Amino acid sequence: MEPRIIAFDIGDRRIGIAITDPFNSYAMPLETYFRTGDLRADAAALAAAAEREGAGRIVCGLPLNADGTESVQTEKTRRFLSALREATALPVVTEDERYTTREARQDLVAMGVNARRDKRRKAVDSLAAAYILEGYLSKTKKENQDMSMKEERNDYEDDNNIVELTDEEGKTYRYEHVGTIEYKGEWYCFFTPEKEAVERGEDDEDEEEEVAIFHLVGDEDDETLETIEDEDLLDELFAEFLRQYDEEGEEDEEEE
Repeated sequence: MEPRIIAFDIGDRRIGIAITDPFNSYAMPLETYFRTGDLRADAAALAAAAEREGAGRIVCGLPLNADGTESVQTEKTRRFLSALREATALPVVTEDERYTTREARQDLVAMGVNARRDKRRKAVDSLAAAYILEGYLSKTKKENQDMSMKEERNDYEDDNNIVELTDEEGKTYRYEHVGTIEYKGEWYCFFTPEKEAVERGEDDEDEEEEVAIFHLVGDEDDETLETIEDEDLLDELFAEFLRQYDEEGEEDEEEE
């Protein structure tokens, strides 16, 4: 299991603390730390709390204005974050904390919490820290899902870019499709040995051609690849492929 994640809602007088469950699935309010007025001492105390809870990462709420701009409180928090990073070797990241305190108060009211004012404040602080942590967990989960989907898409594209070509002797080679071009009204496909096969040393060492070029013939539902015997045509096709490739590269640079 990965180390748990701890979160701090940093205020001028109190700091709410929340922690994830052992599986980092959800956030739980933990406690409220009352500041001493000594910045370094407070940072050291939070670093000790993170170590005590077995955390592997610290998430701190970053207060911003409603429009996302920074405020005086943002600068205060950044100073505290600087001291905290000096007090611990754990990674310290920030999470937008706008509206978390207000939401925590509303939830306490909805739950019917009628404790004394000091207990309500402690509950609000730790619950706000839990909201900060929940926001971080949701964002991280979405990023991981997006990354996983991107990797699956890349794997799918890579797999569908590989073809197996069989020569006249019945020997099969795995090639990567690198492009298809139109030349003088006909279509031609270009292949190179599969990268993984080359790295494993499985490509034919006697093969002189680094690029295999085939004539694409037939209808869309019944296309076949035919070999090209004309050496002059092969040279022309290769030169045309390089020209079109260079043009596409220049267009991409212009767009960037």
